[in-house]
Amino acid sequence: MEEKEDSALSGVKEIARKAKVSLGTVDRVIHNRAGVAVKTRNRINAIIEELNYQPNVLARRLALTSRGTLRLAVLLPDISEETEYWKAPLEGINKAEAEIKQYGVLVEHYFFDQNVQAHFAEQVNRIMENNPDGVLITPTFEKESVVLMKYCKKKKIPCVLMNSDIPDQQRLCYIGPELFDSGYLSAQLVHYCLKEGQKAMIVNIAREIESNVAILRKEDGFMAYFKEKLSEDLLVHLNTTDTSYPAVAARLGALLEQEKQVGIIYVTNSRVALVAQWLESIGRGDIVLIGYDYLAKNIEFLKKGIIDFLLCEKPQEQGYRGVMSLFQYLVFSATVEESYLIPIDIITSANYRYYRN
Repeated sequence: MEEKEDSALSGVKEIARKAKVSLGTVDRVIHNRAGVAVKTRNRINAIIEELNYQPNVLARRLALTSRGTLRLAVLLPDISEETEYWKAPLEGINKAEAEIKQYGVLVEHYFFDQNVQAHFAEQVNRIMENNPDGVLITPTFEKESVVLMKYCKKKKIPCVLMNSDIPDQQRLCYIGPELFDSGYLSAQLVHYCLKEGQKAMIVNIAREIESNVAILRKEDGFMAYFKEKLSEDLLVHLNTTDTSYPAVAARLGALLEQEKQVGIIYVTNSRVALVAQWLESIGRGDIVLIGYDYLAKNIEFLKKGIIDFLLCEKPQEQGYRGVMSLFQYLVFSATVEESYLIPIDIITSANYRYYRN
């Protein structure tokens, strides 16, 4: 390994000697960094081509690990029966870690209760105290996420957002769906299914709704469609911060008793199974139900015909790409797409068997 590293360094020295510049200037050109005049950059690139120089990946890795392990902090919700969705991105993260650990990369996991904003804030503080080399977060709570992003900017730590984005904040990249469009697409599905004289119900089920970035952006998109194409008068709203089945069932029953014209229900997250369970219990197979995520409970209700459409956004791929983006940027100085938008897939009882998270 030492011979390869010496060989790579000798190549850089020879380029610097021929171009009559410093080693640092050659390094900036090789890694396509700013701060080099166009004329000088062109001269160095011509010498690189002349010498047929190939940057030694192993030497870069050795230079990196000589400072110690490269530490990537990952902030995700706890995995539980209620938060089964987050198992998929964690699997993607673990897959990426297995592929890159040979390069001296360590992924440090920070989990939080997605129903408790204060717990998210605690984990943000822990990450900042531990000063990692890179950060991958799902910014469930915007205020605390912005604090972490500003810290990363100050410390020049690359920060990747996954699953939901925060507009107008500096980050290395965002990997996930365009949430506004996800809500807009859901409203379009509702429009296709809405019969004359019917109303649609939009349901938010989360202990923290007002600060939940994903829910709010989807709701914005959904509402925008109705304002443009239909009428807000056709909508019925239900927000519940009690996520237990008895509480959700009670709220749904009371509201549906008042709003008998409701023919479609749209749930903005993976808790659509709670609504499906209630609809099945009262024998209301006539109400079209739309929700999110390829989870075991949701698929069971999809197969029964209680859930009609599930919107899915490849969470495992999001986790994998999040870690790999940080790795490529930190180890290989690769250019990373500012936004890698995941397709929004529509799953039904006819095609669920072929879907992969």
